[in-house]
Amino acid sequence: MNAFFFGLGFSSRAALTQLRIGSRTVNVSGSVRTKDKADLLTGQGVDAHVFDGSAPGATLGPSLRRASHVVFSIAPGADGDPALVHHRADLDAAESLEWLCYYSTVGVYGDFGGNWIDESAPLVPRNERSDRRVQAEQVWRDYAQARGVPLAILRLAGIYGPGRSTFDKLRDGTARRVIKPGQVFNRIHVADIGRVTALAAQARLDGTFNLADDEPAPPQDLVAHAAAMASVEPPPEILFATADMTPMQRSFYADNKRVSNAAIKQALDIELLYPTYREGLAAIYESEKP
Repeated sequence: MNAFFFGLGFSSRAALTQLRIGSRTVNVSGSVRTKDKADLLTGQGVDAHVFDGSAPGATLGPSLRRASHVVFSIAPGADGDPALVHHRADLDAAESLEWLCYYSTVGVYGDFGGNWIDESAPLVPRNERSDRRVQAEQVWRDYAQARGVPLAILRLAGIYGPGRSTFDKLRDGTARRVIKPGQVFNRIHVADIGRVTALAAQARLDGTFNLADDEPAPPQDLVAHAAAMASVEPPPEILFATADMTPMQRSFYADNKRVSNAAIKQALDIELLYPTYREGLAAIYESEKP
């Protein structure tokens, strides 16, 4: 397997790790935004290239043309997906291409008033960034169909994991308990993203799937739970209506839904490593102990 990742960020690095664990013969290449990040990954045995999405990556073409599996983890811009905008010719020239994967978001669904939904729900995005995701999903479906290769679209819930959890926000003072009655969110631990991506790559999974936890929950519950685990005082409750938030922060609360993950679990015959925030936070807490 020659795997190429457009955007070796938090989720992609977890997938990279799982691919390496699952196969001794996987070669991993990918893009990052800066030379410093590329140098760091190169030192870890990754064929890393600089690509910031604004212009073609100067060195990544040959690696992409050798790819058998390609994962796209870069947000689309106003002009579309940067990978297709700048490197479609290289992807077209990948003669050994066997599988594509696109990381999307559950934000494509919009608001369902807290009701349960699955992949059959209509897409009614509530903001421009989610609308771009809807468009990018279809562009990749069209491309995959034209190439005759399977495509897995993984619609990710709110991502958390070591270094990016409620514990970090409690430590740096940015954790808040914002109360909006009835509001819930799904989340997904980064380790589950990595594992599912690796299993999907090995199976060459085709289709669109939600990747979310089993228990959507009010955001303030996570803060209170993490604070209790860490034996610290939780921040005070703040009403959503009066909370000081950026327009982007406030936009997340416009979507209220419970996202089913039954399809991906059935497709890969798995259960999640961290089915709820409680297991996920417990694992992070243990990993941070000295």
